[in-house]
This record gives sequence, structure tokens and C-alpha cells, in this order.
Amino acid sequence: MLEQVPRLDLQTVLKTCYFADKDHLNEHRRPIFGATYRAMRFGPVPVEIYEMTKGDPIWLSELDVDSYPWRLDGRHLQRVSNTAADLSELSKSDVVALEAALSRCSNMTFNERTAATHGRDWQAANMGVMCYEDMIDESDTKDETVEYLREAGRFIRL
Repeated sequence: MLEQVPRLDLQTVLKTCYFADKDHLNEHRRPIFGATYRAMRFGPVPVEIYEMTKGDPIWLSELDVDSYPWRLDGRHLQRVSNTAADLSELSKSDVVALEAALSRCSNMTFNERTAATHGRDWQAANMGVMCYEDMIDESDTKDETVEYLREAGRFIRL
């Protein structure tokens, strides 16, 4: 995201992750990040990603890097590295979903992003941890998708 826009407000980053995960889950039967989403006052927050944006060192060893290519200045992430992001772990559909979600969030105000993320999935969590099954749109295949995720997604919270 920071290669596209070198300085982003934190809410845009976190909501982009949420929309990308949710949209990809509904279109391709899997999220991109599989983060633990907490229903916070201003909408879903991907906990692990939020920790990384704040510079939490615990994730550096998981990522096999010495430092993050950004810094948090108040409520904004600022790119501090010219090194290109390694997208090798992302599929083409992951990248497309992230680009679409970033475009969507970048064209919304704070209040619009907040309202757009206070849907059924956020409400069901009641300010706790959100469930991916609540992010799946109601359809004839929802039960089948949930069953698929239970079998294939050992690390997804359902």
C-alpha cells in the first residue's frame, strides 16, 4: 500500500486489509491475511497487522527482517524504505483485491469507512473478536464455504 501512496492514515490501512480480506473471502473462499479481527469502536481492526504498523518487534523475526519499511507518525504510516515489497507470497487475486480495497478506502472519509465496516459481521462480534463465517455474504453456498474453511483453514478463526 505504501508503494502506491507513501503516506497513509492508519484507518485507511486497517480498513483496506479488512475489505480486501472480506471481499477475497467471498469471491475466492479464502481471506488474504487471515488476521484476527477485533470489532473496535471505529470498525474492524486486524490485530496482527495493527501490531506491525505500530512497530511491534515480535513480528520482525516472523517476517525475517531487521526493521519495518515504514514508521508510524501519529495516525499515519510513512514509508521509510525504497526497497520494493516482496509480493511473492500473494496470488494475483490477492493483489487485485488489495488494490481495489485501497482504492475504495482512499476515496472514503473516516466516517464513511467507519459506517461501511459496521455491518452484520462487526455487530455479531459485540466489540470482541470477529468470526470469518460472519464475513461471508448470505447465499445458498454459505454453509458449504464455512465447511470448506473448517477443513482447509486450520488457522482461521471461525
